[in-house]
Amino acid sequence: MGERDAAQADQLIRALCDVRDDMIRQLSWRGDSQLESAALRREINEAQTHVNRLLHRYRGASAPHRVLPAPRQAL
Repeated sequence: MGERDAAQADQLIRALCDVRDDMIRQLSWRGDSQLESAALRREINEAQTHVNRLLHRYRGASAPHRVLPAPRQAL
């Protein structure tokens, strides 16, 4: 792996983290149905998985697990 690969990985990691963080904010702000919220949480988890893999591959480190908001329970 060259410096260019590592630099590109860093940019991709930052971009994925930005997208993931935006999705987390959407989850917090929106009053979507449970199905829509569950789909958004799956997308957030998928983004985090990609970030973890890139960190492991290009930095040789494991990323800390991010705690996601718990699903809302129907009353």
